[in-house]
Amino acid sequence: MKLIKAYIRKRKLEEVYKALKAKGYDSMTMIEGEGTGTFSDHEREHISDKYTFVEAYMVIKLEILVPKNEVKRIIQIIRDNSRTGYNGDGMIVVTCAEEVHKIRTDETGIDAI
Repeated sequence: MKLIKAYIRKRKLEEVYKALKAKGYDSMTMIEGEGTGTFSDHEREHISDKYTFVEAYMVIKLEILVPKNEVKRIIQIIRDNSRTGYNGDGMIVVTCAEEVHKIRTDETGIDAI
């Protein structure tokens, strides 16, 4: 199994979520945060008020556990629906999920997701 972490623009969350859900991927974690890096001037309205000493932009981190054979499909869905063509569109990171345990049912591995 794989864990996909996608860092996307906050304003693209609804579009990405709806596209993933339409393809049957509706189990994910969404975390709101702030990020730094190279962002385009047209994104200035998304600057965080929390950190006054640095320009931190509002971002969403999606985390999705998936079987290995579905990774490319999900990456393509996220790319197609989060890309604006400007600096700051985000990134996708894929890592190995060695073990997964469902707390409620004690299921493990692929059965847990």
